[in-house]
Amino acid sequence: MAKNNRGKRLYKIPSRGRGTCPLCEKTRIKLLYPYRTETNELLKVCKNCRQK
Repeated sequence: MAKNNRGKRLYKIPSRGRGTCPLCEKTRIKLLYPYRTETNELLKVCKNCRQK
């Protein structure tokens, strides 16, 4: 069966969740994962940087 709601949440986010990752500086990549810095600031990072 088809999954009709897959990715539906991304259409409500500006630029469909894409941007430049603040850690690795990749452009036009999905920024979906929260990352807390040493200064307690919450950033959205890419899938590759979520473990850093």
